[in-house]
This record gives sequence, C-alpha cells and structure tokens, in this order.
Amino acid sequence: MARHAATPLASLSATWSSAQQQIVPIEPTNTHDAVPDDMVSIPSADFDFAVHGIVIEGYNAEGVDVQYPWEPNARRFHRHRMTIPAFAIDRYPVTNADYKTFIDASGYMPADPHSFLRHWVGGAPEPGTDRQPVVWIGIEDARAYAAWAGKRLPREWEWQYAAQGTDGRRYPWGDDWRADAAPPASVERTMPALSDVDAYPQGASPFGVMAMTGHVWQWSDEYRDRHVRAAVVRGGSPYQPHSSHWYFPQGYTLDQHGKYLLMAPSKDRSGGIGFRCALDL
Repeated sequence: MARHAATPLASLSATWSSAQQQIVPIEPTNTHDAVPDDMVSIPSADFDFAVHGIVIEGYNAEGVDVQYPWEPNARRFHRHRMTIPAFAIDRYPVTNADYKTFIDASGYMPADPHSFLRHWVGGAPEPGTDRQPVVWIGIEDARAYAAWAGKRLPREWEWQYAAQGTDGRRYPWGDDWRADAAPPASVERTMPALSDVDAYPQGASPFGVMAMTGHVWQWSDEYRDRHVRAAVVRGGSPYQPHSSHWYFPQGYTLDQHGKYLLMAPSKDRSGGIGFRCALDL
C-alpha cells in the first residue's frame, strides 16, 4: 500500500476514457477448393453488418459492449459495410457425436476439466442425444476441436452473414417469427433438453445453414482489454427463465449478440453454449 501511495493522485489524469479492446486473432485455415459434405459454401459479398449488444447495463454509453477493429471504442450499436471473402460454415452446430469422435481420436482433455462435458455419462453422450448440440465446452475446448478438424471458429460477421444473407432479415427464415422453425422456449427453473440440430428444417437460412437461432448460443469472437476477457455469442437458446431481469438476455434476432464475460474455462462452460466451425475457401 505504501508503494502505491507513493504516486500522488494529482499526478494522474483526471480524464476518463473507456478501455481499448482488441479482438483476438483467428488464424486462417488452409484454403479449400471443394466444400466438405457437412459444410455450406458461403460466397463472397459486400455485407451490411448491423448488430447491437444486449448487455443489461450501460445504456448507450461509451465502453459498453465490444469494440470492432474499425471502431475507436466499444459501444452498444454497430454498423459497418464490409466485404466478406468466401468461406464455408458447418451446416449444423457440432453435435455430441461429433465431439465424441474428436475426443476418441485426439485424446483431448483440458487442463482444467471442471464442468467439461458434465452432461455426458461415463465419458460418452447419453443414449438418444448424439444429434443434440454439444454443450458444456468452453471457447478453448471449441477451438481445440476446430483445430483438430482443420477448421476454425467463425468470425461474428461471417456467422451473421451465413444466417441472414444480404437482405437484413430478422431471423434466418425471414422477418416474422415462426414457431415451427426453432425449439419452443422454456421458462422452467432448469435448462430444458436440447433439440436435435436437424429437428427444425424450416429454420434454414438463405444458404441452407441450420439451427442458427434458438437452439444453442454459439461461440464466435473474443475481445480483451487491460482487465477483461469476453466472447461474443450468437443465436440464443431455449432457456428463458423468468423472475429476474438479471438473467443473461436472449438474442434471437440477427441484429443482436450477447457479450459473455470469460473468467476461467471451469466457469465459462455452460449447458446453453455450443459452437459451429468455419473454414476458408
């Protein structure tokens, strides 16, 4: 304390500024001419990337939400015209069966395994859940799978373009909500059983990408400043408990994203967050 007190407060700046965030780089994959059978080709396009954060506090103050590389600071509302190169994205979120194949082939085990795949029994998915999206995996666990598969996590704007196309629609299937295009919401105390990734074909995006909204939150980009790590998650989940406004808000429409604070893999893993992969074409 004496060492800290040796610096007079009057010598420090009295001007407030928000912490500068840096997006974490994602290494490109090897480029592919042919698209794997389980992926969808997304053509290059000029894209109006418009999204806003649904964090609970902060109104529209500087420093709220995230700071994209083209922005001078973090803010809640974002709009940017950008050219997105061609890429491929998984048709479905990574499933329990997919992740079990990865575990068996690679022997992967995180350094901190607390809550890792906690919904599995005896090191394997429960019977009947093979086609459900894998959850209880942190962003590091998702990156490990992607690297093993020769893929990567999608950039957020790639995820949104694959879900939305170029017409600015609110949902992957159009502008109006359809109950037959996504799993029903649950307001129960505990998280509901997840639906199979191919259970709602009516929810396809303009490119034929499935289960983008309402199935499971999906990892994308990570941001860091001097104090905080956070990831952007997209898509929302059916878990919608009521009774408090402090529950993590849902982001079903394609102009919304969630900012999920990262503390440690054991704390970041959740029964409501999964992922899908992308690769470069």
